[in-house]
Amino acid sequence: MNFVYTRSNIFRGFLIYASGDTAAALLQNQFTVTRMLGMMVLGATLYAFEIPNYFRWLDGKLVKTNSLKNALQRTLLSLAYFSPLWIARHMFFIKLFSGNFHEISWDLFRIAAISFVVNLPVSLSANYLIQNKVPYRHRFMASALFSAIMAVYFALAATWFK
Repeated sequence: MNFVYTRSNIFRGFLIYASGDTAAALLQNQFTVTRMLGMMVLGATLYAFEIPNYFRWLDGKLVKTNSLKNALQRTLLSLAYFSPLWIARHMFFIKLFSGNFHEISWDLFRIAAISFVVNLPVSLSANYLIQNKVPYRHRFMASALFSAIMAVYFALAATWFK
């Protein structure tokens, strides 16, 4: 499999992930320059590489058809990727970039699991649309925009479900 890592995804990841997290940080009065810069780097590197390549793998594994079974499989595999483990890792990076090392613990996984379950109806709908209605070349951007919106939710969830 050839891996995808494009300038457009790097730019989109840099801008969109940092924007969503910065909005969340500002809402919680937790903005730091290191957090914003960290999210810029994370969005432009790990996320800009990992997510489009997972979507590409998913396209190779399940070729799009008009069947409901196929659409549900694509959606569930997308949710398997953006699981509580992914959310906990994202929260870990937020804590790391914020300098809140004392808040990094296994409890992040518990918080991520609760926020995942609470958000499941929205995530199911969004991932269904992204995987089954959005063309491949726009999926990373659509997913990043959804993630930016969810960054606000997950940042707030870290406080709500603490």
